[in-house]
Amino acid sequence: MTFRYANVLSLLVAVLASTHFLSSNRQYVKHFLNEFKVISLSPESIITRLDGHHHHHGKKASKVDICDDFPHDSLPPDTNTTTTFCVDRNGCCNFTTVQSAIDAVATLNAKRTLIWINNGIYYEKVIIPKTKPNITFQGQGYTSTAIVWNDTANSSHGTFYSASVQVFSTNFVAKNISFMNVAPIPKPGDVGAQAVAIRVGGDQASFWGCGFFGAQDTLHDDRGRHYFKDCYIQGSIDFIFGNAKSLYEDCQLISMAPPLAVGQKSINGVVTAHGRASADEDSGFAFVRCAIGGTGRIWLGRAWRPFSRVVFAYTFMSDIVAPEGWNDFNDPSRDQSIFYGEYMCMGGGANTSTRVPYAQKLNDTQASLFLNASFINADQWLQSQL
Repeated sequence: MTFRYANVLSLLVAVLASTHFLSSNRQYVKHFLNEFKVISLSPESIITRLDGHHHHHGKKASKVDICDDFPHDSLPPDTNTTTTFCVDRNGCCNFTTVQSAIDAVATLNAKRTLIWINNGIYYEKVIIPKTKPNITFQGQGYTSTAIVWNDTANSSHGTFYSASVQVFSTNFVAKNISFMNVAPIPKPGDVGAQAVAIRVGGDQASFWGCGFFGAQDTLHDDRGRHYFKDCYIQGSIDFIFGNAKSLYEDCQLISMAPPLAVGQKSINGVVTAHGRASADEDSGFAFVRCAIGGTGRIWLGRAWRPFSRVVFAYTFMSDIVAPEGWNDFNDPSRDQSIFYGEYMCMGGGANTSTRVPYAQKLNDTQASLFLNASFINADQWLQSQL
């Protein structure tokens, strides 16, 4: 099983090479370049190389309009059911920021608004309110288009508000775009350093070929029914958390917890922290045909709330997954109410023989409830978003 580290690192370099980003966030540039050891050049020299400020000796460079190469033919036309807005940070479209395009969407508009976002890094905090349903973000590839911010729980008055992008509307769709929070990676014991890349708090949201980058609490899968397909999700602690009812298919789940010395048994990462608080809540995370890799020594999940529910099926788990697999948030009273299941998984971390006693090895009947889009009632809404 291989993971697309090269693409991820190229995106990080591109993000950190944004001139706007560098001017006010130099410490984050240096931190991420050092953390990922992307290239042995200074941040300034990477900026120079990637921004194209090359010196031409012996002849004068000709003047070129920055919009000459804009791919106008790629813009979807307006239809009876869809309106297209175009965003380009260089001013080659109607909008230069994602938020300005959202602000221009008609309130409670039943027609879908496709916000086509050109290549580039959009360094802004974005909010889609409840009053703006039926919005689609169309990026140009998750290694080419990204929305980036750097709030933390401390800077934004709480983890939930630290998200670079917050979605509260219904029927939101994102395709081929990344959501990033580039706040400093927390050290053990740091208070208020949680930094969310996206908070998804509206019903019937779907994500196709998207990237989610952060450390602690990367993806706040807050509430509602959500679908994730062919996505790349990176983080360290509880990097997929919330109380939504969500299906993840064919996604890569990459731990960036620090590597441990050979033989060290401590846990320094967790994939999920599901927040189901009572048996009456219809929520849970299901991961089907996914892959878990990266670094550190991690749990598949820990019980953020007493009725936490998470299932992994047909998923490759590298040996970074600890043999016990799961954690009850160090509260044994939750062992009888949480639902942690595994079905037909594979890889060095998928051996269930020494799992915690409350983890379940699901049979065919039990697993069938979590294996396809019926888990999130997708027949009622997902097809209309394609």
